[in-house]
Amino acid sequence: MGKKVLITGFDPFGKDTVNPALEAVKQLDGIVVDDVEIIAQEVPTVFHKSIEVVITAIEKHQPDVVICVGQAGGRTQVTPERIAINIDDARIPDNQQNQPIDEPVYADGPAAYFTTLPVKHMVLAMKKAGVPAAVSNTAGTFVCNHIFYGLMHYLTSNAPTVRGGFIHIPYIPEQATDNGAPSLSLDTIVQGLKAAAIVAANEREDIKVIGGTTH
Repeated sequence: MGKKVLITGFDPFGKDTVNPALEAVKQLDGIVVDDVEIIAQEVPTVFHKSIEVVITAIEKHQPDVVICVGQAGGRTQVTPERIAINIDDARIPDNQQNQPIDEPVYADGPAAYFTTLPVKHMVLAMKKAGVPAAVSNTAGTFVCNHIFYGLMHYLTSNAPTVRGGFIHIPYIPEQATDNGAPSLSLDTIVQGLKAAAIVAANEREDIKVIGGTTH
């Protein structure tokens, strides 16, 4: 019996007219590799509503693994996140003009959740596919961290056998033409996410290699 990976991507937000997360996951929708089926879901860049959409998709598709994807302008690598924290502190408003500051994602939730994905193994697989990748230890405090925390909160209580996590990706070149920010081609990002998804589906245990940072 094959495995199923639900992968989500945010719609554009702020001043951007494109979100590479959504463009990348759309290219992965419906593909089957090594008996792993990938199902894509668009999610709104909106506090709380984003969590509701991903929960609805989980209940509909019954995946083995859930990976939420979002852009992180300024990063140079595809970065699986290690930890989600229980705080919303929005530097800019979301797409419905919500801008929570110093508010918990869930008032009754723990301070943080660790991913249940093999993030270091995923990084290794992406590097082997020629994609720059590294573990990240902060998902920020905007909607990316929010949906990551909400995902793990839901899975912990309602679907503990389903594993979940979050991956941040850089800009694509068209977003960096004026600001000089680092970028990766959409094809490179797609290849990285595909490699990460397959490993996440097939490997429950992570590998013990260096993935830490000094700051």
